[in-house]
Amino acid sequence: MHLLVVDAHPGARPLPAHSHKVDLRLAQLLDATGAIAPEGVERLVAGVRDALAAAEDKGVEELLPFATSAVREAANGEEVLARVHEETGVVLRVISGEDEARLTFLAARRWYGWSAGRLLVLDIGGGSLEIAYGTDEEPDVCASLPLGAGRLTAGRLPGDPPQAEDVRALRKDIRTQIARVVGEFSRFGTPDHVVATSKTFKQLARLAGAARSADGLYVQRELKRKSLEEWVPRLVAMPAAERALLPGVSEGRAAQLPAGALVAEAAMDLFGVETLEICPWALREGVILRHLDHLPAE
Repeated sequence: MHLLVVDAHPGARPLPAHSHKVDLRLAQLLDATGAIAPEGVERLVAGVRDALAAAEDKGVEELLPFATSAVREAANGEEVLARVHEETGVVLRVISGEDEARLTFLAARRWYGWSAGRLLVLDIGGGSLEIAYGTDEEPDVCASLPLGAGRLTAGRLPGDPPQAEDVRALRKDIRTQIARVVGEFSRFGTPDHVVATSKTFKQLARLAGAARSADGLYVQRELKRKSLEEWVPRLVAMPAAERALLPGVSEGRAAQLPAGALVAEAAMDLFGVETLEICPWALREGVILRHLDHLPAE
């Protein structure tokens, strides 16, 4: 869960003022029926309370609370939303996979501008992979696939490090699912600019030599497929504790990095991407920008 506090008004870029994060990992807390386990629900309710307190401390005037794939696809999603509302008063808006792709695309388009031309955007979340392509602020085509790093780790890579046969089977399934949608995108032509958002891509780029987060938003960060292909076998062979010691890899996300790397490698390969650029803006900024678009200018 991430509370992003921004100073924002129509016509201006959202300026980040504060960031508050709680590591929930809901995609990894599903029971055999696909429902979020009681522990996950408790974490979510507590996390919302903490976020509300942080927002109050920072003088936030308006909240835009939303949930993505972990709640969207949970068997008990409606009950979880009702529980959050009952105990915190917060109404979480569930964003569909396609809307998630569209809003992330909007954020990337606003960040790079019209000069980026035909834009292909990749985003690996905890529960899903979003892909969007277009020339305007609304993508011409988008897709949301159940290939999130947290979901795949919990359901397909139980070992630490994962077993080689599990990695091979997952790699095959990931590529099969992505290959099914590549044709929908390829008919629109080769993109002029390929960008990626999400913590997974940022961590992979950092491993491949990109600048640290501390160096600021405006430093260009790239990820080359050749570098990623060299890192994937190393990541799947390491235990999570060893991955957590790598540059840019947080302890909370170390376990799911191999699954995320397999998805990133497959997407870059099947879409024919040799190099992509890391976009600092993603879904949260897209939600803010779309909201600002519907407010009257001051």
